Parts: sequence; C-alpha cells; structure tokens
Amino acid sequence: MAFNSDRKYLEKADYTWSEDSIRLINTPALNIRQSFLYVQEAGYFRTQSPYFTERANLNSFLVFYTISGRGLLRYRDKTHYLVPGTATMISCMDHHYYECLSGQEWEFLWLHFYGSNAYGYFEEFIRSGFRILKDLDQFSFESTMRRIIALTQKKDLNSEIIVSSLITSLVTQLLTANNDAGNALGFMPDYLKLVLKKIETEFSSPLSLDELSSLSGVSKYHLDREFKKFIGTSPIEYITLTRINYAKELLKYSGYSVEEICYRCGFNYVSHFISVFRRHEGKTPLQYKKEWAG
Repeated sequence: MAFNSDRKYLEKADYTWSEDSIRLINTPALNIRQSFLYVQEAGYFRTQSPYFTERANLNSFLVFYTISGRGLLRYRDKTHYLVPGTATMISCMDHHYYECLSGQEWEFLWLHFYGSNAYGYFEEFIRSGFRILKDLDQFSFESTMRRIIALTQKKDLNSEIIVSSLITSLVTQLLTANNDAGNALGFMPDYLKLVLKKIETEFSSPLSLDELSSLSGVSKYHLDREFKKFIGTSPIEYITLTRINYAKELLKYSGYSVEEICYRCGFNYVSHFISVFRRHEGKTPLQYKKEWAG
C-alpha cells in the first residue's frame, strides 16, 4: 500500500520516563529497507504520569508489550487498557494516543517497524478485529523484543537480517494469537463444517453461493461473512483455491493434458482455467507442468 505523504504529520508528547529507559533510532541500509522488515525505532520505557504520546500520519507500525503497571491506548475510536503481559500492534498512520495512567508506573517494550510486506502483516492482524492480546507466550514474546533491541543497539554484519527475521517472528505471534482470540469467541458452527465438507468433496461440480446458502440454512450474506471469519476467505474463493490445489497435483503427478485437468477440476472453459491459474501461481498450467517435469 502507498501511504498518502500529503497528510500532515502530528506528534505531541510528554517524555516523563526513567533514566534507565532506552530509545534507539535506526537507519538501515537501502537494500534492507527495500527487501526486509526493519527497525525504525525501538526501546524500553519505564514511565510515570503525565507521560503520553499522541500521533498520526506516520509511516510506521508500532508494537507494544507491557511488562508492569498500566497504560491506556485510544485507537480507532475505542479505549483500551494495557496491562502486564499484553501486547498489540497499531498503524501509526491512524490517529492514536497512549499514556501512563495517573498514579501508575507503566513499564513497556516497544518497536516501530516498517518495510517489505509490513502493511500486509498489519492488515492480516486486524482482519478478525483489533485486540489487546493476553494469551501470548509471554516469555517468547518479551525475549524476542529484547533481542531486537539488543541487536539494534550493537550492530554487526548480520544483525539487520537477523532482526528482520525476529520482527517477522514477533508479528507472526501477534497474528496467530489474534486469530485464536477471534475463534475463541465461539467454535466453528456446524453449518460451516457442512459447507466445508461439501466444497472439499464436490469442488469439481458446479457450486454456487446460493446452493451453499441453501445447504447451510443461513442467508448467503451471513454465510459469506462467517466463512471469512473462520476460514479467512470467501466460500467462492475457497472453491477456486481447492480446484487450483487439485490442478497442481494433477499437473505434477498425472499424464493428463491441461484441457483434461481443466474439466476434472471443475472449470468450464480452458481459457478461464488458464487465467485463474496464472492469477494465483504467476504462470500458466503448462508452464507449471513443464517446470515440475524438469
């Protein structure tokens, strides 16, 4: 995603933090910025009221991890409390405000990062709803953040690449914890299991959203929304992905022609099959078949 650079940057803050607090500013090499996730700033703060930061329109993503005390975050028109062992990620393009609560001492680790695919990670993080996450592996998450800070503080030849892998690990922990939190709100309904079974056993037959809706007993709009919530994609796209997976298996391991595979997978027209396959794989079915044969 290309951010709008014409929007005016906003930052207000009160820097009431302890002498042992750490704030590191990082400028990675150009090749790192172009290809990897990288640290913009990172640190450890032990704060007291009236510490706060208010910000908007900054090309950055920010991860918090609270060690002790209590902080407050206002983000996307909601107020959240940041308590020990919790973590989250926000886009700093959005207006946000966070502070140490009055009478409290708020101790936390933080990371501003950016780079290749950063926006994609954030979009996936908020796909099932923005949350302050509690059910993390706290030792692993805190250790990863501290190692990022340590490597940013003492650079060597390989530190930028190692840090990139650690940032990826960090946001992956956030993504999986957020997905688990979303699904913990309720087990997958039986009607969705029925629809999944229908798709996985009859994907080569004509299947429509109306037919799946009739099978499930809910409206197609409700089905589409709940399917995305639990599976991560729409029913129609899931049918397509299932057909593509089977096509890849046949292209690799069978002697069928592209035309035969097209119809065996449930596509009605070879041209459409080739177009859909190219969109997902970046190459035609024939190119894929030859590549694996080679």
